[in-house]
Amino acid sequence: MAVKKSSRPYPIQKVDGVKPDPLEPMPYAYRGHRDILITIKQPEFTSVCPMTGLPDFGTITIRYRPDAKIIELKSLKFYLLQYRNVGIFYEHVVNHILNDLVKVLSPKWMEVVGDFSARGGITTEVIAQYDAGQ
Repeated sequence: MAVKKSSRPYPIQKVDGVKPDPLEPMPYAYRGHRDILITIKQPEFTSVCPMTGLPDFGTITIRYRPDAKIIELKSLKFYLLQYRNVGIFYEHVVNHILNDLVKVLSPKWMEVVGDFSARGGITTEVIAQYDAGQ
């Protein structure tokens, strides 16, 4: 007997619709004076499973050492909201966010951590890093 493929009542968006355009860099006024470590947490991150279309929830933590630019937080919020209906695996979303932020900010160092809520009794944490010195 063939298994009937379930239909979803709504379309799953593709990640190529997520653009870095909302991200607004601002000058880091203390460039050359000292290095700082910035930590930003978004505890209400959502996307959808690309296989089932079911919602995924997690916390995205961004840590970075800026060079010349820092991120304006409202623009980051609008950027992250683009993922709300995107079907994407955890491993891919963390790398996609890291790539877009590095492209816009050119930091000295950056780490993006995705700490995703349990699904089927399994939690997942994914960490991607960038180091300009390597």
